[in-house]
Amino acid sequence: MREIRGLIFDCDGTLVDTMPLHWLAWQIVTQRHNLHFPEDRFYELAGVPTVDILKMLSDEQGRSIDHIAVTREKESIYIPLMTKAEPFQGVVDIALSNYGKIPMAVASGGQQKIICDLLEHLKIRHLFDAVVTCEMVMKQKPAPDIFLEAARQIGVEPNYCRAYEDSDLGLMAIRAAGMDPVDVRKAVGKGL
Repeated sequence: MREIRGLIFDCDGTLVDTMPLHWLAWQIVTQRHNLHFPEDRFYELAGVPTVDILKMLSDEQGRSIDHIAVTREKESIYIPLMTKAEPFQGVVDIALSNYGKIPMAVASGGQQKIICDLLEHLKIRHLFDAVVTCEMVMKQKPAPDIFLEAARQIGVEPNYCRAYEDSDLGLMAIRAAGMDPVDVRKAVGKGL
């Protein structure tokens, strides 16, 4: 078993139970713009930035939309809902028990301001030495870039990092980065 010197956490669906809130915002915005986006596909694309999902949906469905404007619209619907978000305590407890012992980061497909605001709202932002988001890398999950950047920012070689995720795309990214993956969906009640 390799020595773990750094921990990296996805945010939405891993540290924080936000996926139902994101789904609500997605339902509103896709109905407004006449885009079909079933719930199972929403969960399959967990970790993919909003703008990329909108490009994919509009291309597939032959709809012409302003991807940036609709991304802002979706986020403006989601932001007031963030106050209802609750932590996944089992995962947060891992961060709490390692705070001050080893470097830790968040690696999220979300936007920097929103992810940092969410972590501040839950009073857990201080646990993490770095918060890496979609704006900081060129390639998104399942590419390893976001996890590699998080490891770089906390100063730990990727093969000495353990990363926590709730999505198949995120787990693919962790494995591609050469890190030890933990699928939090397999933990009963997130009690890792």
